[in-house]
Amino acid sequence: MAVKSSKAQKKVEYQKKMCRLLEEYSQILIVGADHVRSKQLQNIRRGVRGHSVVLMGKNTMMKRSLRLYAETTGNMDLLTLAPFIVGKVGLIFAKGDLKEVSEEVSKYKVGGLARAGVVSPIDIVIKPGSTGLDPSNISFFQALNIPTKINKGAVEIVVPVELVKKGEKVGTSEATLLAKLDKKPFSYALVVLFVYQNGSVFSPKTLHLTDKDLADKFSGGVSMIVSLSLAISYPSLAVAPHMFINAYNNVLAVAMATAYSFPQAQKVKEYLKLLHSSLFT
Repeated sequence: MAVKSSKAQKKVEYQKKMCRLLEEYSQILIVGADHVRSKQLQNIRRGVRGHSVVLMGKNTMMKRSLRLYAETTGNMDLLTLAPFIVGKVGLIFAKGDLKEVSEEVSKYKVGGLARAGVVSPIDIVIKPGSTGLDPSNISFFQALNIPTKINKGAVEIVVPVELVKKGEKVGTSEATLLAKLDKKPFSYALVVLFVYQNGSVFSPKTLHLTDKDLADKFSGGVSMIVSLSLAISYPSLAVAPHMFINAYNNVLAVAMATAYSFPQAQKVKEYLKLLHSSLFT
């Protein structure tokens, strides 16, 4: 007969497991796990097996294990993770391309009923048509101000109805109605909230940046430096070509207005002289 582990033993085993993962992996995804069920988690674990490990647990245990590992190894960078372990979250320890891991995890979406009290991430609209419910349910629709009629022994919705707006909480009546209609408007999955890599925590949006995005951002940054440097006459490597051209134009303007000249200015003077003679002779 197997001996059941005590709570203290389970805590020790959890800490050992997390410390081993922290030692083996340098990249971590912090994922939100609201409304994600155990069977769905099992499928995700199977899907990422071989290159990633999904670890769930109490937030206090995760933070305690992080602190224990950081104090033992001296790797204090890992403590930057602690403030982001809030709410129902899990950790995905990953190797390789984090974008690919994130995309793989997002595949395991499961449709779910709208539960009362949940903030709706979308507009929930019920289309007109037969509900398949018998006429005894018509009072339920009337309570929600949904126009209906009886057609062929079933309640039929007459016009499209916006039941819940995006950002609103789903009420008890709305949740009950959606359950009666067998509507599953929401999809639940592990959602990447933050990314930890090499001691830094950043937004998952960074994973989806392309080379073009990076080039555009770099170009935009250089343009800002150039504009600022020109405005305050501060020399920098980025603004040097512009300053040289502006200086050359100033000296050239002086040469055009006076008898002063230099080889480059002399060529311009001769060109302007030829142009003037061709226009007025």
